[in-house]
Amino acid sequence: MTKLTKENFKTEVEEYDGLVVIDLYADWCGPCKMLAPIFAELEAEMTDVKFAKINVDEQLELAREFRVSSIPMIALVKDNTFLDMSVGYTPKENLKRLIEEYL
Repeated sequence: MTKLTKENFKTEVEEYDGLVVIDLYADWCGPCKMLAPIFAELEAEMTDVKFAKINVDEQLELAREFRVSSIPMIALVKDNTFLDMSVGYTPKENLKRLIEEYL
């Protein structure tokens, strides 16, 4: 899983040709910890999608760009276009369905 920073965001997301699913999280966030294994499972199952993570405490600039007001937040970006987001803990089936809408 790709850890996004302001230094690699352009090459990993903006220049990526396809769907990128980004988990915006913090280490201290309980719901983020609950979502982490689901995110990893989906990454293993959905090989045609790039999964990445942004630690909002370490990457404040990226968190601001995504206008994060609550975490966890899942952002979907395809061909450098923001498509959709999900805020808060999301069950695996719901998150998978959201991702599949944009494949």
